[in-house]
Amino acid sequence: MNPKLDVLTPQNSQLIFIDHQPQMAFGVQSIDRQVLKNNTVALAKAARAFNIPTVITTVETQAFSGHTYPELLDVFPGQKILERSSMNSWDDQKVRDALKANGRKKVIVAGLWTEVCNNSFALCAMAEGDYEIYMVADASGGTSKEAHDYAMQRMIQAGVVPVTWQQVMLEWQRDWAHRETYDAVMAIVKEHSGAYGMGVDYAYTMVHKAAERATGEHEVLAPVPAR
Repeated sequence: MNPKLDVLTPQNSQLIFIDHQPQMAFGVQSIDRQVLKNNTVALAKAARAFNIPTVITTVETQAFSGHTYPELLDVFPGQKILERSSMNSWDDQKVRDALKANGRKKVIVAGLWTEVCNNSFALCAMAEGDYEIYMVADASGGTSKEAHDYAMQRMIQAGVVPVTWQQVMLEWQRDWAHRETYDAVMAIVKEHSGAYGMGVDYAYTMVHKAAERATGEHEVLAPVPAR
């Protein structure tokens, strides 16, 4: 059987964030950088909701790249950050040990840049670690659209599975009858999923007559007809 035919579940997958740091994001040209941050944080929140083992690794934090997005770190309070000198996360023994300790062969990857850190990690993790790599294309970015796209193509040709953050989250959820994660997923959708999230808010308030999600009281003044 081809293991890539198995859907992602909270039991069979782990996640690694690679170099989501300011200086790395400054160089991204393949995706709007605010959208990139939104998608990255949404993926992190989904991982927390499903208790997915997660690794966060950084490169040259003090010398060049700066600190990991605070919004990402706040999703995982107390998380150990695995600092490296190599562009390839696989080169660092701490990273390999962390992945091995998680005990799951399906590794979901989001990182910067696609053509460097993501590409080298993916190829080495498959070749040397026998991992399956699922590359989150919209929570990763390259220094140009071409750099991102061709790196994705190279990795796909080598056996990497391309995914998006929302695809991963909904694959973990799988069935809306799984009530233990339903509310957390809907909260992520409403905050991070754009038009889909707005549609959920609309359905909750206008169709199901739920309270508005906004905090605090907001007085509505009645319309005054034109004269």
